[in-house]
Amino acid sequence: MATQTSKIAVTELMRIAWRTVGAVITRVWAEVEGRVDLLSGLTRIGIDEVSYRRGHLYLMVVIDHDTGRLVWAGKGQTKATLQSFFDALGPERSAQITHVTADSAGYIADVVGTNCPAVIQAADPFHVVKWANDALGEVRLTAWREARAAVRANPPRRGRPVKDAPPHLESQRLRLLTRSRYALWKNPENLTSSQSAQLKWIAQTDPRLWRGYQLKEGLRAIFKLPHHEAPEALNAWITSAQRCRIPQFAALAKTVQAQRGPILLAIEHGLSNGRTEAVNLRIRLRTRMAYGFRDPHALIAILMLTLGGHRPRLPGR
Repeated sequence: MATQTSKIAVTELMRIAWRTVGAVITRVWAEVEGRVDLLSGLTRIGIDEVSYRRGHLYLMVVIDHDTGRLVWAGKGQTKATLQSFFDALGPERSAQITHVTADSAGYIADVVGTNCPAVIQAADPFHVVKWANDALGEVRLTAWREARAAVRANPPRRGRPVKDAPPHLESQRLRLLTRSRYALWKNPENLTSSQSAQLKWIAQTDPRLWRGYQLKEGLRAIFKLPHHEAPEALNAWITSAQRCRIPQFAALAKTVQAQRGPILLAIEHGLSNGRTEAVNLRIRLRTRMAYGFRDPHALIAILMLTLGGHRPRLPGR
C-alpha cells in the first residue's frame, strides 16, 4: 500500500504509526536489494540531484538510460555521495560505463572522470536550454522593472477615463510584460494565439527582449541539428551572444563556450537527461505523497521500491 497511496492513508487504513511505515518499507527494500542486483549491465547512466525537503536537502539519483529505471539513490549532493555509488558499482563495472549525462556541476564531472576515465560525459540539453530561459527571464524582469518605474513616474489618471482618451502607454506596456512570461518560455509550436500576439508585440516594441528570445530559440534549435552541422552553428551562436550587448546572454555565452565539448557530445550521441528529469518528477510526486518521512533512508527505500522495477503487487491482484 505504501507504494500505491500516501503515507497518511496507509497509517489510517492499517492502523499503524508513521514511524512503523518507514521501518516496514526500509526492511522490505533491504530484502529486495539482497535478492536483485540493480547495478548489473549498466552502460549509459544519467546523474542528477533532486530536492526532497526544505533547507537545501537533496538526494542524488542515478538513472539507467536504457531502461529508464532508478538504479541508485543517496543522501546529499557531494563528491562523497556520488563516490559511494561508484564504490557500490566497483572498478570492473565502472569501466563498462560508456556514457554519462548530467548537469554541468564540476564535482560530478570530477568524480565520473576519476572512476570512468574513458567515459563520454555529455551535457544535458534540458539544463543548457534552461540556462537560456533563465537569462531571458532576467532580461524580461529588467524590462518589467523599467516599465514599472515609468508608470510610477507618470501614473495614469485616477477614475473613469475620459471618452476617446488615448491609452496610457506605460501602464499598457507594464501589463503586457507581466503577462508575457509564458509566451517567452514556451516552444513556438506550443504557443496559443494570444501568446503569439504577445511575441509580435515584443518584437515591435522591445528589441532587447526580442533579441534575447531569438538567442534562446537559436540555442534550442542547435540540439535538433545533425551532429556534423552543430559545431559551426554553436560557434555562430556563441559569437552572436557575445556581440548582442545583453549582459545576461554575454555571460551565458561564456558558460556555453566552456561547455562546448559536452554539448556537442550530447548532440552527436543523442543523449539527454530527459529520462532522468521524468524520473525526478515522479520522485517529487512520491516525496509529496510520502510527506512525513523524517529519515531519508526510508524515503530512498520507497523510491527504489516504486521506481526501481520491483514494486510489490497489491494482494489478490
